Amino acid sequence: MMRKIFLLIVGLLLSVPLHAAGKLAIYFIDVEGGQATLFVAPSGKSMLVDTGWPDAGGRDADRIAAAAKQAGVTRIDYLVITHYHMDHVGGVPQLAERLPVGTYVDHGRSVETDKESNDLFHAYVQARDRASHLIVRAGDRIPVEGIDVRVVSSSGQTISRPLAGAGDGNPLCTATKPRELDPSENAQSIGMMISYGKFRVIDLGDLTWNKELQLACPDNKLGTVDVYLSTHHGSEESNSPAIVHALKPRVAITNNGATKGGSAEALSTIRSSPGIEDVWQLHYAENAGKQNNAPEPFIANVDQDNKVSWIKLEAQEDGGFTVTNSRNGKTKTYPPRP
Repeated sequence: MMRKIFLLIVGLLLSVPLHAAGKLAIYFIDVEGGQATLFVAPSGKSMLVDTGWPDAGGRDADRIAAAAKQAGVTRIDYLVITHYHMDHVGGVPQLAERLPVGTYVDHGRSVETDKESNDLFHAYVQARDRASHLIVRAGDRIPVEGIDVRVVSSSGQTISRPLAGAGDGNPLCTATKPRELDPSENAQSIGMMISYGKFRVIDLGDLTWNKELQLACPDNKLGTVDVYLSTHHGSEESNSPAIVHALKPRVAITNNGATKGGSAEALSTIRSSPGIEDVWQLHYAENAGKQNNAPEPFIANVDQDNKVSWIKLEAQEDGGFTVTNSRNGKTKTYPPRP
């Protein structure tokens, strides 16, 4: 009898999925300079941020499905579309053919109305209308069980009050000037602060310079983070020093392509941020120069001939986390802050 009980307990333990082991798993999936970031909460609930490019063969949807399989995910509980540009929303129809989606999350209608933009938005809406739909505004929460997902920007607006523990004056603002108004979908991006216990990671989509300054100046409404997903794929149109340096990330992850994003200016800003320990990149940035790129072990795809690789992060509730490069198995653990 005792042996049967023992075997039953062992069987139950072995049947528990890896994502239930008290960790937040994040997969930064290579979609060639677009975005597709998969969050798997300790509860097992999943949130995918964007879906990469459209492609007749479903290239990016296949890559997302492969990462989901690796994570033990068979359903996307929340699909967040930060904004309606092709490298973020284009892959939705192909993804919906591969994985069921519970709730689509977006900022409402597109502000771009040319034919290509209308066609892109219409294709998204056709998929979205087959599931639940949630429009979020700055200050809202996305109810992913097991993690806290706070919306800090959406539909051209940013939070008016600082997040808990934030709100200090930002001396970096005096040296940072606004740029021309951005009327595009980039400025409409849903930006999120995602927290699991003491661990914090920020994803601002493709939010551009002036909107970043609304979050960082004159007071830093965001506070500090452990991990910074470089805004706008590491483009010089975003990643103002006033926000990057105020966030003081320990680690930055850049979802760039070989020739898209990963600019020398943005990478230099990130690498000079106070307290930065490492930068990890999805691709070697061919136009940024060797001095601005991360060391080769920290880059998931070092040339166009490489097998497609992703970067995986596992975070603990105490704020410690581990980052792994799937190409070479390079793993580094970052202990909790003192």
